[in-house]
Amino acid sequence: MPLTRDRIVRDLVEVLFVDPDELDEDVDLTDLGLDSLRLNTLLDRWRAAGARIGFADLAERPVLGVWFERLVP
Repeated sequence: MPLTRDRIVRDLVEVLFVDPDELDEDVDLTDLGLDSLRLNTLLDRWRAAGARIGFADLAERPVLGVWFERLVP
């Protein structure tokens, strides 16, 4: 399944245990509990879906809108 905005949001909801309404594009995901273990879990899923991105690419700006730009073709 290719990465879409909806897929990214669904994965974040599952990994961070948050309500989808908390995930606006300006949210800093570390404020919602994102840590290195959770980020690695997400990266494993997204790489399996074909994403070519590294840990640092997402960790340096853990903002949902930025991630959309980097992950969704």
